[in-house]
Amino acid sequence: MSQKIAILTGGGDCAGLNSAVKWVTKTALDPQLAAHRNEEFEVIGIKDGWKGLIEVDPSDPESSRRWIEPLDELIVRTWDRYGGTNLGTSRTNPFNPKNDQSARCLENIQALGLTAIVAIGGEDTLSVAHKLHNLGQKVVGIPKTIDRDLYATDYTLGYDTALNVITEEVDRLRTTAGSHNRIFVVEVMGRHAGWLALEGGQAAGAHIILIPEHDFDVGKVAGLLEKRRGAGVRYDVVVVSEGAKVSGHEEVYLSDKTDGFGHKVLGGIGLSLAKELERLTGFETRHVVLSHIQRGGQPSARDRLMGRYFGIAAVDLILEEDFGRMVSYRNGEIASVPLKQAIEKLYLVDTLNQYDVERYNGRRSSLVPKP
Repeated sequence: MSQKIAILTGGGDCAGLNSAVKWVTKTALDPQLAAHRNEEFEVIGIKDGWKGLIEVDPSDPESSRRWIEPLDELIVRTWDRYGGTNLGTSRTNPFNPKNDQSARCLENIQALGLTAIVAIGGEDTLSVAHKLHNLGQKVVGIPKTIDRDLYATDYTLGYDTALNVITEEVDRLRTTAGSHNRIFVVEVMGRHAGWLALEGGQAAGAHIILIPEHDFDVGKVAGLLEKRRGAGVRYDVVVVSEGAKVSGHEEVYLSDKTDGFGHKVLGGIGLSLAKELERLTGFETRHVVLSHIQRGGQPSARDRLMGRYFGIAAVDLILEEDFGRMVSYRNGEIASVPLKQAIEKLYLVDTLNQYDVERYNGRRSSLVPKP
């Protein structure tokens, strides 16, 4: 018996994706496992996420070469050491109400003879996987998002590498900030969830951390910075999530354009905050937007390992014919949850127990309940 697995990566790129693709491929094609289960797998990669399943013409060899990449152990042998995604990615939504191409996607799934699809992505990519599963397709998911905002999993691919990038870059900024007696406002990613800002800021020793889960008062931030200068501190670092909001205001966007899932591009809170803090305090204030730097570079050890564990578990789900589920990591163990549960809500910072709304930083108590 032969089965054909397709793997795709959707949404923003990040570290750990290539590791997951490698280990789905290696596990599915493992000859010892094939002999044990008395069936063989063929593995292909879909280029550019869901876009590849829409654009490919399976009857056209040239189109197939453009959008389909056959995978084997030799091809993916070194993939886990590289960042980004060798398969490419996009934010294409086959179910986009402005241009619904789900029928074309379903036709191509059938024409390609796919037994199962492994979709690696965040909330948007996995929402498409869930819809396809509801339409009878055999789909499993692997969680990926540097924001770590997917519910029902304690880890998502890309998070640890992005966290290390933030820590390293803030450490670099600290030397020039101290040399020039400056305040640096560092804008990091995080549309709805402030995990990167909170944990990256804490790891790098930022004095103030601003997150989407709690609107902030600019005057209060300025007061905290003035108090520090009064104590003799030469410089300060403020880390702010791109989705953080000033009290009474909306998020700051780079433009009004939206992607296939209806999201506008966030960005600009770092610049506007830096200008306002300099006006209020008189201290020289600069801003830095880390932006896509957080997605790039070689994967950390943890992202390589989690890509391995998630990839192997995805094949386990296929072997058990347990479709419509996402691989997850809960309480230190690899598990799985229904896709519906994974996308029904976001995993956000608990501002009651994990964030100090007076200091605008992480809590300084772990074992004592907050009154």
